Amino acid sequence: MVASSVAAELIAVLVAVTGATPQVLTIARGASLPSGPLSPEHRSLQAGVRAWVERQTHHPLGYVEQLYTFADNDRNAVSRAEGRAISISYLGLTREQPNAEDDGATWCNWYDYFPWEDRRHGGVGDSAIILALHAWVEAAPKPSEIRARSLRVAVAFGLEGRRWNEELVLQRYELLYEAGLVAEATRDGIACHSDTSGLGLGLPMQQDHRRILATGIARLRAKITYRPVVFELMPPMFTLLDLQRSVEALAGRLLHKQNFRRLVEQQELVEETGIMAEPTGGRPAKLFRFRADILQERAYAGTKPPLARS
Repeated sequence: MVASSVAAELIAVLVAVTGATPQVLTIARGASLPSGPLSPEHRSLQAGVRAWVERQTHHPLGYVEQLYTFADNDRNAVSRAEGRAISISYLGLTREQPNAEDDGATWCNWYDYFPWEDRRHGGVGDSAIILALHAWVEAAPKPSEIRARSLRVAVAFGLEGRRWNEELVLQRYELLYEAGLVAEATRDGIACHSDTSGLGLGLPMQQDHRRILATGIARLRAKITYRPVVFELMPPMFTLLDLQRSVEALAGRLLHKQNFRRLVEQQELVEETGIMAEPTGGRPAKLFRFRADILQERAYAGTKPPLARS
């Protein structure tokens, strides 16, 4: 049956970092991302998403870029019932601003939705999640499909000698969805071959907003390896430790302190302000600021990333 109509929805993944915690701005008490339909009054797609974010959260958008267009014909129940739904998503970077949580708008730790993505202090429930995925692998009807599923799990979760790739956020979430392990899969009628209680599979979101959030996290993790977008999330002045903690929070893994600082210095990304941070019990640290003029001084493409391997 052909869908009777096509509806375009604008969705924003708006990210901030506060106290080494990556935050995403949500509505509906954390169940949805800011979103709304494209209207004739919107002069452009970006103007439309800015209007919806400001209306629903009272938070102005700064840096924003188009993320992805989701147009799967059966992507959610709304699509099947009311016609085809196309979601045009945007990624925005900002600094968290206190708000009165009007209409349920609030900042949420993105690891509340993807706890397995935070590797800074070891995996979260990895063994139980992997066992559940292996049950899904073994439930495949054909040997060839068992092998294909097993390879996908190994690549996505860094098993069998493979390195954990922090950019495979969407692939990991979709594996858990296909295995029927996350709440959205249960909602959509996908069978599960394991007991999911106690697995720590994160908070669900309405429609496919957690999938869209996973796409945004993956994009941002990729961008911080070749563009200085992390400075969009930093205050005007910061310590090098603050900068490192912010990058670690976004990447979900720890970095070698000396290597990180050496790479930042080599890239000439920051400069001293001549001001010391207020002491918090230890030695006062120097405050730095981002050298925005570095982008005009030289072409940035092709230089080494600020995200150093530990």
